[in-house]
Amino acid sequence: MHFGEPISQQRLSSLLTPGDGIDTVISADVYGEGEADRLLGGAIAGVDRDSFCLVGAIGHDFYEGEREGAKGFPRFTDPRLRDASGYAAYIRGATERSLQRLGSDHLDLLLLHNPDSIGYGSEAVWEGMQAAREAGLTAAIGVAPGPANGFTLDLIDCFERFGSLIDWAMIILSPMEPWPGRLVLEAAGRHDISLITRVVDYGGLFHGDVRPGHRFARYDHRSFRPAGWVERGAAKLEAMAPYAERHGLSALQLACCWNLSHDSVRCVAPTLIQESAADPAHPARPIEDKRADLAAVPSACPLSEAEVEELAAIGDNFGSMVLKGASVDFEGEPAPDRWPLSARLRETAARYEIAPERDLAYNG
Repeated sequence: MHFGEPISQQRLSSLLTPGDGIDTVISADVYGEGEADRLLGGAIAGVDRDSFCLVGAIGHDFYEGEREGAKGFPRFTDPRLRDASGYAAYIRGATERSLQRLGSDHLDLLLLHNPDSIGYGSEAVWEGMQAAREAGLTAAIGVAPGPANGFTLDLIDCFERFGSLIDWAMIILSPMEPWPGRLVLEAAGRHDISLITRVVDYGGLFHGDVRPGHRFARYDHRSFRPAGWVERGAAKLEAMAPYAERHGLSALQLACCWNLSHDSVRCVAPTLIQESAADPAHPARPIEDKRADLAAVPSACPLSEAEVEELAAIGDNFGSMVLKGASVDFEGEPAPDRWPLSARLRETAARYEIAPERDLAYNG
């Protein structure tokens, strides 16, 4: 909606319409304060509702909360807005409003979007999510951490506490960003939780039109990545190219197949952006081409276990960033997206043989 080159409403609606190999569409109510829902609602109007999966996400209260600059809107669990007795009512109301904008009477999956520490661990939150399912508003429920990478132990602990309720979770994962996402796979498998993996394209590199020297717009979220990430990624992409050629895959399809090679991963959700055509020698790919590339991901992954590990070694990003959520690198007052590592989470880590200071720390 606000990245890359603007495209027409008609073109966007066509891209969002399910079909031609794309059978899952995902929205989040806070994007554009409901505008993403309305855009998607227009695209799915008239499409057979049984022919696609509709995923919604709620969690940021833009109804009663006030936007706090770059931090965005507060989570609905913010104590300034309500206490636990009001969580279920908010979840139901936000879901009903989202469905109204989408023009549907139910979701196939409702995600708790970008929860704070309360959202991961509150029984009242997950009772409210379950109540939304029991009311027929959604067929399944899940959790979508974010917006940045991390939340590893928070997510594993959430699986352990509420895994009997949770059907799906969303994580960041790609062969150029195997860490820390792969650390939650064992817990997901133990609790029979399916995973949606986002940012599979690694900021656009796997689409092929983000190259060294690419200029990002001022407010493009990718401009906040560490300096040189495109150049380093391009070198890794070159090393991965023989694997794609061996199996007749595009670079994006290789990344998607790598993700889907992991048992709990059931869905890939790369970002599709109409990039700026700043370099005449390397024109940006039409976004329709990227959509078709995604739609053509083979249903059976051709990668061997050895190739999966070899690609992970090429893309190894271990310790490359300060993680969000409960963190050994955290200092100061708890924030909506970062907080101290509790004794409970250290016990959770030990059960999965995760040593936070070794496995979840920024190494510079």
